[in-house]
Amino acid sequence: MNLPEIKFDDRGLVPAIVQEETTGQVLMLAYMNEESLKLSMETGFTHFWSRSRQKLWKKGETSGHVQEIRSAWYDCDSDTLLFKVRQTGVACHTGKMSCFFNLIDYK
Repeated sequence: MNLPEIKFDDRGLVPAIVQEETTGQVLMLAYMNEESLKLSMETGFTHFWSRSRQKLWKKGETSGHVQEIRSAWYDCDSDTLLFKVRQTGVACHTGKMSCFFNLIDYK
């Protein structure tokens, strides 16, 4: 597998945005290290680095709410990833489809 030259931060992490392929809905943002990125590309399912638990985790490994990767992208600066996925179940640990459900009233 030939991965692009991704720019990881000083902690060895890169932000990964996850988007539902069919609807375009942004589901979540998590962080990957080099190992979780390679594992995601090898298995076809998202894996992340937990900053709080300091360990790798496969999205949905306990809930069954996995994310099958349909395509993977990186931005123009090579420092952010975008995964378009087929989501099984919900993406958020709160039970919501997306982690982005809190509206900011800015007017």
